[in-house]
Amino acid sequence: MKYENNWESLNSRPVPSWFEDAKLGIFIHWGLYSVPAYAPFGDYAEWYGWPIGMNEEPQGRQQMYIDFHKARYGENFKYSDFVSGFTAENFDANEWVELFRKSGAKYMNLVSKHHDGFCLYKTDHAWNWNSVDVGPHRDFCAELKAACDEKGVRFGVYHSVYEWFHPTYLEDPEKYALEHLIPMLKEIVTKYEPATLFTDGEWSHPSSVWHSTEFLQWLYNESPVKDYIVPNDRWGNETRGRFGGNFTTEYGTIDGTRKPENPDRVTEECRGIGSSFGWNRFERPEHYLSEKALIHMFVDLVSNGSNLLLNVGPTPDGRIPVIMQERLLQLGQWLEVNGEGIYGSRKYLPGLTGDVRYTSKDGKIYAWLLRSPFRPVTLDVDYSENIRAELLGLESAALTLENDNGKLRIVFPPIDPDELPCRNAFGIRISF
Repeated sequence: MKYENNWESLNSRPVPSWFEDAKLGIFIHWGLYSVPAYAPFGDYAEWYGWPIGMNEEPQGRQQMYIDFHKARYGENFKYSDFVSGFTAENFDANEWVELFRKSGAKYMNLVSKHHDGFCLYKTDHAWNWNSVDVGPHRDFCAELKAACDEKGVRFGVYHSVYEWFHPTYLEDPEKYALEHLIPMLKEIVTKYEPATLFTDGEWSHPSSVWHSTEFLQWLYNESPVKDYIVPNDRWGNETRGRFGGNFTTEYGTIDGTRKPENPDRVTEECRGIGSSFGWNRFERPEHYLSEKALIHMFVDLVSNGSNLLLNVGPTPDGRIPVIMQERLLQLGQWLEVNGEGIYGSRKYLPGLTGDVRYTSKDGKIYAWLLRSPFRPVTLDVDYSENIRAELLGLESAALTLENDNGKLRIVFPPIDPDELPCRNAFGIRISF
């Protein structure tokens, strides 16, 4: 069908099923902000350039950035001077994508352009302000796209709709959208054919100023990725959780206050492993999610029908910090055992509290026990005599199935802790 230039028509386009099946993606915030890699704990390090470059009086924690910058780099050091430190000499696209594959991720989103306007690819719309013209002289979109295609991970991009200090934006946001933003979006979609498009920075203006529906009409009807691309919902200050492709939350909420308004729409939670998206070299181990917290959060999200877009913030020389690599590999090891009840699953009984979550797939129910399987558990699954239950990864364990007032009660046999198939959460396959 042909989609029209209005939200009602555009919202009728289903989110492609591959996305809802994928469950896990990797976000990558990497750019000039990775050189200072500074933020007070709880702030986003990728916003470093805003307080450094703004002209008005700093407010609150913005002064902390200015003080840090003056002390470390001096008053005459401009944000653009960080180009010399963004070297990427240790960047290897194949190593990154192999790590993402091992994490169990099915797609990735590279921040092709953040709010500072600096692009990680060759573009006709940011001369001398992209990673091919200056700095490392490399096209990171092209390199990661090639590695993703080879390793079976879908390539996607994040693209900021606004730029803090772009002169046309500061003069006339709508003119900026028509002359800069929309041509740039069409260029990156046509050139790299991403599977996802995560826009951001839309909050100061309605979608009409950004001409968002016009662009999405082109994306859905004419673009080379029209059959499979998944955009998000950040297209204007009225759209998050209401209009667009998948609906996005960030560290659990929309705008820090609310949840998506359509419970049947596919959602995606984005967050860092720590408290920042861009690398913050001043974060300590306790600021990062533990293996247990990460796995429990992931199970919670999937059981509620959401994907997780988990962020890594590489260093300016192109390395993914070891603690981030460790968490990705730990999640991947868990998914090797439990992936059958995660990928392609749908929510069964979302929003539950306690230590059990549920998904469903292909007529089976998967109960996720957020503790070790040593004590009996009664599930919110009706008991029947032809029911069967197995512990994923340890199917040889003889589970005893009992009728507990019409619900299925499982008693586990003695299990040597060293024989447990994984850690932190355990999947029980229930079939009939």
